[in-house]
Amino acid sequence: MGDHISRYRKVLYVDCELSEKQFQLRYTSKELGFRYVFSDNFFRAEIDPEHIGVQNYEEAIIKDIEEAAIQTDSRIVIIDNLTYLCNSSEKGDVAGLFMMKLIALKKKHSLTLLIISHTPKRNLSNPISQNDLAGSKKLYNFFDNVFAIGQSAKDKRIKFVKQVKVRASEYIYDSDNVIIYEITNDGGYVHFLHKGYGKESEHLKDKSEEDEALTRSNIRSLHRDGKSIREIADLVNLSKTTVHRIIAQEKKKEAVSLEDAVLDLDDIPDGVAGTGGGGFLMGDAVQRGDGVLCGGGVPGGDVGQAGQTGQCGTVPGVAGQYGTRPAVVEHCETVSAAAEQRDPFVFDISENLDFL
Repeated sequence: MGDHISRYRKVLYVDCELSEKQFQLRYTSKELGFRYVFSDNFFRAEIDPEHIGVQNYEEAIIKDIEEAAIQTDSRIVIIDNLTYLCNSSEKGDVAGLFMMKLIALKKKHSLTLLIISHTPKRNLSNPISQNDLAGSKKLYNFFDNVFAIGQSAKDKRIKFVKQVKVRASEYIYDSDNVIIYEITNDGGYVHFLHKGYGKESEHLKDKSEEDEALTRSNIRSLHRDGKSIREIADLVNLSKTTVHRIIAQEKKKEAVSLEDAVLDLDDIPDGVAGTGGGGFLMGDAVQRGDGVLCGGGVPGGDVGQAGQTGQCGTVPGVAGQYGTRPAVVEHCETVSAAAEQRDPFVFDISENLDFL
């Protein structure tokens, strides 16, 4: 785009990604060995990290862009890319303030700004929407027009361009009429070759079970993060009804999984439970009645008799003694005192056993 516009007007391309050598290699023919020659109206600038300090980083870059535009007399400025310039683009307040500064620069010098922003990893089965724009939604509100370059699922060299937001011009290139391009290299000139028009659905990936699982996992994660159903629906490009149904289904699965985790008494290995109405042991020894709750690591058979105070953890291999032995069981607590700290999962199991 910048190369085409530079044939008629001056263009400043702010390259925040490639070094000068990398840019040269991209536009050099590997077969023929010669470089593509850009117009004299095409000016490329790159960030010099040695002269950009950490303090007031974004303000310094915007000021330098302004000076470069004035120096080259360019009214068309392409910034590649937004993430590099605004490190906190996902934060609404920071992103909004940064865009206000760019808009002020645009109005001050009557500039046309083309700002490139990368998208996070997205599901190629879903149509492109405003929710795929990286960073805060506040960024989206500042743009006059937004268009996306999508990857075709048919061929990696095929791209399609879709209008996502139109403020002043006509909305022509929607899902039913995307522009189809092929990436080609003609004598060192890497560019998009126009191939016609088509439907976005023709270039989307067929949904698989893996895609469905990924969507469900994403919905569960967003729900745990406290997102509302409306917010989740916007983020995953689904209706609120569908999102609500998936959340309900996932909750039901979790409840069933929890029930399956409850152990049957027949599954308890020998030597785990105490004798004659003794407690249920799962990492900890539990004495019913007037017994005690002892720390983990107590061997089988070291639980006190029913209705007695047991001896725990200090004399391995010895059955519980009658009477209270504070010096021996100083690290043990009564069941009633320990109830506040007990593991609800363990006690739910033991208390549901009728014979205990």
